[in-house]
Amino acid sequence: MLAAFVLQTSPRAASPAYKGKTQAYARSSKCWECHQVDYALWTQSHHAQAEYAAVPANCQAAFDPTRSLKHGTETTTTRIQNGEYQVVTLGIDSNRQPFRVDRVIGVDPLRQFLTPAPGGRWQVQEASYDPKSNQWFYVYGADLRYPGEFGHWTGRGMNWNSFCAGCHNTNLKKNYDIATDSYHTTRSEMGVGCEACHGPLKNHIEWRRTHPQTNAPDPTLSPMNRTQVLDYCGTCHSRALDLTGNFKPGDSFYDHYALEMLDDSQKWYPDGQIHDEDYEFDSLLSSRMGQDGIMCLDCHNPHTGKNLVDGNDLCMRCHTGGYPKAPTIDPAEHGHHKLTDHGSDCVGCHMPVTVYMQRHPRRDHGFTIPDPLLTRQLGIPNACNRCHADKSTDWALKYVVQWYGPKMNRPTRSRAQWIAAAENGDSTARPPLLNLLADTNQSPYWQAVTVHFLGQWADEPATKAALLKQLTHPHPLVRARAAQSLEAALSDPEVTAALQKTLDDPVLSVRLAAAWTLRATLDMQSRAGREFQQALDVDADQPTGQFKAAMFLLARQHVSEALPHLEKAAAWDPISPPYQCVRAQVLDELGQTAKALDILTREETAIPDDAHTPYVRATILARHGRYAEARLAANRAVAIQRDFQPALELLREMPGNH
Repeated sequence: MLAAFVLQTSPRAASPAYKGKTQAYARSSKCWECHQVDYALWTQSHHAQAEYAAVPANCQAAFDPTRSLKHGTETTTTRIQNGEYQVVTLGIDSNRQPFRVDRVIGVDPLRQFLTPAPGGRWQVQEASYDPKSNQWFYVYGADLRYPGEFGHWTGRGMNWNSFCAGCHNTNLKKNYDIATDSYHTTRSEMGVGCEACHGPLKNHIEWRRTHPQTNAPDPTLSPMNRTQVLDYCGTCHSRALDLTGNFKPGDSFYDHYALEMLDDSQKWYPDGQIHDEDYEFDSLLSSRMGQDGIMCLDCHNPHTGKNLVDGNDLCMRCHTGGYPKAPTIDPAEHGHHKLTDHGSDCVGCHMPVTVYMQRHPRRDHGFTIPDPLLTRQLGIPNACNRCHADKSTDWALKYVVQWYGPKMNRPTRSRAQWIAAAENGDSTARPPLLNLLADTNQSPYWQAVTVHFLGQWADEPATKAALLKQLTHPHPLVRARAAQSLEAALSDPEVTAALQKTLDDPVLSVRLAAAWTLRATLDMQSRAGREFQQALDVDADQPTGQFKAAMFLLARQHVSEALPHLEKAAAWDPISPPYQCVRAQVLDELGQTAKALDILTREETAIPDDAHTPYVRATILARHGRYAEARLAANRAVAIQRDFQPALELLREMPGNH
């Protein structure tokens, strides 16, 4: 469940004069007095404009004149009325009505709008504005969402307090109240201010004002190293689960977050390229450049966020022989394109663009190598055909072979092939993945990915031994993944004993990974148990958190206690097969079989292409001896997914099969 990557750093030591004092936030405006140049650069950055009030200077052009936007059968109108910026659209009660806009998220290439809602909530409207084209558009494109759904603008999937606020503001505290299902969210400053990266600075400002002439170092400050800088960038530029709600610059990312990474979810392609909206941090860690120590501020100005140098000159600072680990590259010879063409751009080939939210082009920071062979074999996109969309994959492959020949038979290609095989459960991938895990040339990121996919064979002796060894790996990301992957081997006392030791790992996300694997017997009064409960509470406002709480209770045989959490998860995200299927199984176990089957009927109607729902129906029916009905449901699951093994096994096990 939980995974993390840590570059271990020592705690920031407070100076003797300030030891024990609470650091407070002062707001960016206080920094201008001494840092006017940096402050001026920051004010024009996307960070400074990450969130701001809806006022005429930034909203008038969007809302005047009145305009209407069609999406499906619905129409949304944007207007100014009675001095308010309004979006007229479907609300939670499926009534078309005006909603006031008070704040804006983002400035370019799109702007989203915040509407206040009951319970201290702020919701993000689906109607968004493109300032360059002066057009409104539906941020989810053709993916229509309706009131009551998780992803509708009134739903929890578009809740600012939980999903947006932390990365668009400074020192944000979500402050969710479980008892009342309400928020009391606070922040030190709207937007990503100076202290979002430098940490609380009130003590620094006060000290500097009382020592205006001294050149002595400020005892309130502790300079951050490269790892700490990378960690605070990662808090917003990654897919991660917040474990504490209490990160501050200088802390280890992985003592506060569990990093998502390449796994069975297919959010990344098997070669590491981004697929879903995966941001930059994870991709950088997966790259050879990240492995060699390159980090954000090596390429980006810390105050503007823009590139330090334009075009290929940025890359060629290192690839002209000036950096020991960077190969020397001749752009014309290497790229086989005219230097005047965009095809010669380093980023065009190694940082291809994917457009998210209909208007936001983002570059992949994995610095991957275009490989049309992987496109032909596995459907992994390549930069050649992204640019030459009118050409075939074989056309691109012909030129790649002609230009680079056997150089393309590189370890990254075979790694992607074996990971893709493991994604499909192909056991022939196990030996090569074990070899990858033992390869010291692999980065911790890729070793952790390998550990994850080996987990499906954790009960095999050689694999189990290899995974146990990773519990003492120097990189916590690998340790965390090993703690997760050993779940299938929990019947082995050696595995249980090793995981018990992992509950005392120095890194929080690793401790929580072990805690989840040992959830059935976890001592909730231990440090790991208390931390585990705190992490559940942080995520309790979302259906994922409620579902996780339910699965924890079910592992401990507390069936009736799990049901309220499942009911909440299902109510908050009604079209989600995992929530509804487990809910149905629990209801059946509690003697409410008719209600369970009714839930599955509604879910099959809502999502007819999900094989798991009819399979769960089949298991419930078979449990009650209704084999003819169970056989029909299991066959329906197999008709949806021909290789759905659980349904095939159930069909073989049911009485009357010949």
